[in-house]
Amino acid sequence: MTKTSVIALVLGAASLSACETVSELPTERLGTATLTLSNGVPAGTAQLLANGEQVSLAVAVTGITQGAHGFHLHTTGACTLPDFTSAGGHLNPMGKEHGKLNPAGSHLGDLPNLEVGSSKTATATIDLAGTRAEVMQWLFDADGTAVVVHSGADDYLSNPSGDAGSRIACGVMKKL
Repeated sequence: MTKTSVIALVLGAASLSACETVSELPTERLGTATLTLSNGVPAGTAQLLANGEQVSLAVAVTGITQGAHGFHLHTTGACTLPDFTSAGGHLNPMGKEHGKLNPAGSHLGDLPNLEVGSSKTATATIDLAGTRAEVMQWLFDADGTAVVVHSGADDYLSNPSGDAGSRIACGVMKKL
């Protein structure tokens, strides 16, 4: 089985495991991103999924060191090696603060830390705030959106980035 096949299977399992009933399963794929490490090696996929008005982001990563890693949506759909700074800051269309622990937070780009296990893999499915139309407008604006994994954990409070360290993986979200 190829590495791509394994990633696809893990992503499918992650998207299904987060749902409690068949009616909660995503019915539509809206977008996709292929994540790459700073050395150019593939690192996983992210899928933008919808079930009615609810939009979710399902991610499966591989080849990332064990531990908690900040995981965010960034303002610009560009992932220039090796540091991915081309992705800009966090996606924050409503002008909020950073972090779920911030009394004034959190913004759309804030996502929970990815918990990478000893196998150097992780999966997660996160429901995004906003209506389907809003999320589509915000993610697929003129300069696009990047999905970024950081070297360290997001502290869920520090503005503007959660003090999550350098960017170690990045992928540009493409509309389907």
